[in-house]
Amino acid sequence: MAEAERIIGTPDTPDDSGERTSGVPDAGEQEAAAPQRTGRGRRIAVLFAVAAFAYALDLISKMIVVAKLEHHAPIQVIGDLLELHAIRNPGAAFGFGAAFTIIFTLIAAAVIVVIIRLARKLYSFPWAIALGLLLGGALGNLTDRIFREPGIFQGEVVDFIAPKGFAVFNLADSAIVCGGILIVLLSFRGLDPDGTVHKD
Repeated sequence: MAEAERIIGTPDTPDDSGERTSGVPDAGEQEAAAPQRTGRGRRIAVLFAVAAFAYALDLISKMIVVAKLEHHAPIQVIGDLLELHAIRNPGAAFGFGAAFTIIFTLIAAAVIVVIIRLARKLYSFPWAIALGLLLGGALGNLTDRIFREPGIFQGEVVDFIAPKGFAVFNLADSAIVCGGILIVLLSFRGLDPDGTVHKD
């Protein structure tokens, strides 16, 4: 009768006393798993909050630049060391690779997909911040690629931060670079996205 009362499809495993159990996690295992799920959920929330902030900041800044600065003389912020100078960039970050607009668009889309998939295994706050910066920056420039002229997936990115002797860039580029630097530092420290630390 005891065999007939078991839940169909539930594997039986022997416990320490030699008796067979149903394989259903006990209360202790469920309580141990709950903090892990909560911790991961918080870190995913941090990732998307950072991404949303970086994306919104980039989007708003570009809207202001297009409305107020484009087709106007550059604005000096720190003498001639730093200017706000609106340009349209068909290339990658900092103006590189203008002939490969579509390729950079596909790369940005791929980066976004990889980050979203990686978020499922995320247990590290620093990695959440780094990936959030990358995601927000990639979304910012991808939005330009899709919706700005001359056409879908070939749109030119709005750049406007112009340090003297350096390429013109935008806030999305800054977020991508900061996220990349943080990832390099975390990797050197041996911290993985899943929260584990190694000394290799």
